[in-house]
Amino acid sequence: MKKIALVFFLIILAVNCKTKEEKNSAEPEISTEMTEEKMETSSPILETGCYIYEANGNKIRFEITAVSETVLGNLDYALKEKDANTGTFAGELKDSILIGSYTFVSEGMESTREIVFLLKDDQLIEGYGELDETGTAFKDKNALSFSSSMPLSKTDCDSEM
Repeated sequence: MKKIALVFFLIILAVNCKTKEEKNSAEPEISTEMTEEKMETSSPILETGCYIYEANGNKIRFEITAVSETVLGNLDYALKEKDANTGTFAGELKDSILIGSYTFVSEGMESTREIVFLLKDDQLIEGYGELDETGTAFKDKNALSFSSSMPLSKTDCDSEM
């Protein structure tokens, strides 16, 4: 997992270095256009509504109800051969990373854990990483992996859990 994070970091570093070289060699007018285009594509906009994944007997439904300084929503997991979780999310969106607290009920017990998503192309991709000693928060938020095989896609909120 650390190797994946390192490779991801090196790719971002290489892209950033290349972008700086392009800016230095381009005319100011072209450079401005590239900067504006990069700003639009690098910070996708999180919208209220539903983000859903459903396949292979697994279903995740994240209904975002408010987007301001704090992002609020309802998050439900129904994973194959696991107990369903139903709960609420409260967090922040910073640089395409949505991180916050997921308070949920499973088997009649209420729990809270930290959860993180990467917002990319109208999809939310859940992040994973090593947890602290309590098992409820990430140990190092800079070493998270966003290689989820269950991306949540923006859709209508018609479907029920």
